[in-house]
Amino acid sequence: MISKKLLFMGTVNKSVVHPREIFKEAYLTSAASIICIHNHPSGNPTPSKEDIIFTNKLINISMIQGIKINDHIIIGKNNYYSFFENNKI
Repeated sequence: MISKKLLFMGTVNKSVVHPREIFKEAYLTSAASIICIHNHPSGNPTPSKEDIIFTNKLINISMIQGIKINDHIIIGKNNYYSFFENNKI
């Protein structure tokens, strides 16, 4: 791991995330790949429709940018969901 960085902090039920900021940090550290992690305050790590759409958007952008998305992990209460482990990446 080269670096870890908090890029966004949301409210109880929403966060506004822009892929530009994620890839900007990857470029600034010369990263070849990244892992995105966020939490669900509800405690349920099941990805929302928005999580799935956003992850797919990141994957598409990563192919153009040449920075691989290794995983997108959602943290819940005593559990997590990994897009990689669930064959979604």
